[in-house]
Amino acid sequence: MARHICVGYLLCRVADTIEDAGHIPPETQTELLTAYDRLLDPATDASVDAFMDDVEPWLPEPEERTDDWEVVAETPRILRTFESLDEEPREIMREPVRELVDGMAMFTDRYADEGGLRLQTVDELEEYCWYAAGTVGTLITGLVSRGVSNDRAEEMRENARSFALLLQLVNIAKDVETDYHEENNVYLPAEWLEEEDVALENVTDERNHGGVTNVIKRVTSRAETYLDDAQRYLEVVPESHGNTLSAWAIPYLLAVGTMRELRERPEDVVREGNVKISRAEVYALIQTFEEEVSRAHLAELRKEMAEKPLHQ
Repeated sequence: MARHICVGYLLCRVADTIEDAGHIPPETQTELLTAYDRLLDPATDASVDAFMDDVEPWLPEPEERTDDWEVVAETPRILRTFESLDEEPREIMREPVRELVDGMAMFTDRYADEGGLRLQTVDELEEYCWYAAGTVGTLITGLVSRGVSNDRAEEMRENARSFALLLQLVNIAKDVETDYHEENNVYLPAEWLEEEDVALENVTDERNHGGVTNVIKRVTSRAETYLDDAQRYLEVVPESHGNTLSAWAIPYLLAVGTMRELRERPEDVVREGNVKISRAEVYALIQTFEEEVSRAHLAELRKEMAEKPLHQ
């Protein structure tokens, strides 16, 4: 199970890295993503060598590559591993990965003239979150729900979207500065920025900090609406075949802690470039899960981290 999830994550990471690359023109991003999708289509005979030839000009030099770009450089190996899997997990993974890739290609094409994503409405924001994270939730749910009752699997599917959107919306709220300067993407909805008299291209200007902070608060509030259903997902996800509660509960609770920080100091997103919980709190959370943590304890941990840092 862990191997399947790892391979699925790596397949998605290839596409996500290309989509996030600020140095690749949007038209080329769309072409690369479309070519990558063809590699995942069993009905085509697309060449991975041809794909790598197209990617090569955009790969950083080996000594300058981040972990994400190392993943892209290892695309042939990842695809070989994927195709070597048994048919059942391979086909469970294929559709959501291709949906993610297709969705990212659609967005890079939609905003090609702008040079980066410029999401217009909250509905479009959540559409993007679905392709970026909801599809990954579908992949994971498909893998971990094998062998469980139909009712339990259905409850997981019903709540997987909320789990994914919660995490993605929190990331968007805390990374406004980084997303704009490193990726040339603005995920905050233009309709909300317009209400604050903030132009998309001026989202990081100091004079607009107040208005952008208000929009960050709204995105954070939107994320909070998914907390209950996301918790329910954790309460029914099976712990079998190597899957653990901590693998999904820790990201969930980190999101809870990050939302606390966003509520208390949203202006730091635009003033300092990011809002994070402290390393001490991260370590405290990990240590908590080194001991046995029951599902019933999740609500208590959520309440505690929503109010104050876990290590205090």
